[in-house]
Amino acid sequence: MTATHTRTSTPTAPSDRKTTYREAMREALREALGTDERVFLMGEDVGRYGGCFGVSLGLLEEFGPERIRDAPLSESAFVGAGIGAALAGMRPIVEIMTVNFSLLALDQILNNAATLLHMSGGQLPVPIVIRMTTGAGRQLAAQHSHSLEGWYAHIPGLRVLAPATLTDARYMLAPALADPDPVLIFEHGSLYNASGELPADAGPVDIDHAAVRRAGTDVSLITYGGSLPKALAAADDLAGGGISAEVVDLRTLRPLDDATIGGSVARTHRAVVVDEGWRTGSLAAEISARLTEQHFYDLDAPVERVCSAEVPIPYARRLEEAALPQVHGIVAAARRTVGDPVPASGADETKRQPVNREGGPR
Repeated sequence: MTATHTRTSTPTAPSDRKTTYREAMREALREALGTDERVFLMGEDVGRYGGCFGVSLGLLEEFGPERIRDAPLSESAFVGAGIGAALAGMRPIVEIMTVNFSLLALDQILNNAATLLHMSGGQLPVPIVIRMTTGAGRQLAAQHSHSLEGWYAHIPGLRVLAPATLTDARYMLAPALADPDPVLIFEHGSLYNASGELPADAGPVDIDHAAVRRAGTDVSLITYGGSLPKALAAADDLAGGGISAEVVDLRTLRPLDDATIGGSVARTHRAVVVDEGWRTGSLAAEISARLTEQHFYDLDAPVERVCSAEVPIPYARRLEEAALPQVHGIVAAARRTVGDPVPASGADETKRQPVNREGGPR
């Protein structure tokens, strides 16, 4: 591939400024394309259309069609082409519209990208980055709304990332491209319009460890991606009732950061795992099992899970809302763990007293 539209450099020094998740992702792509001629972006509608969610808008004009490559509707073909390019020394970024469509490329991801390094005795690294949208909440119906990242987190040989903040959206791509293993980045569709201040001292992002987004002492809310804002809102609600919730953002779904997860539970002694995936066989199930295996004697209550209803995600707005984890469900689960369940009527507005652990079993 010749880089006829290569930019020599695009310094994007971080500054304290307002931006959106979408713009942060685009800035990360622009930086990667501008600093490494081996990097190119490939996927359906990433060029002229600017990406189905607008993430790559304008990059075709900046970098040209050899670096921003529109691909036909054939996920297996263009993911396979990306794997081949990675084997040949390039640094491809492949975009798949939604995680639902990624199943058409599952053979390439599982049987080639994830296995070649191991099967070749370390001779064939596959440094490809595959980005895709995940999650529901936008009335796009079942075939565009599922959360299947837990399936990919099941596969050895892959690193699986789920940026939930502006900083992670901006600064996860560079370490992902530097990783010799295939990296999958799951971008929750509800986050693209999220806006806020990107801190001046943001980045680089540590993709090996989870992050404690809010400190607490009574219960750990463990989550990632699009569920992070809901967990933080639930923590605010719980604080109003005297319950101090710590919020852990997994950030990396494979490998899981057992130390940060376990450290939080060792402090709070209770855990609620919030996962937009289905409950059965979910990432939440894996985390719950690990906590039971590794921290059984730290736990004062069974681990609670707040997951999506086990149905194809509905199109109708109220049904979709009912199928997804919501703030009130997270609050209710957290209150159960501290022995302060919400009455069945759900009408209890009484503020509870702070938890008195001195009188508890510990």
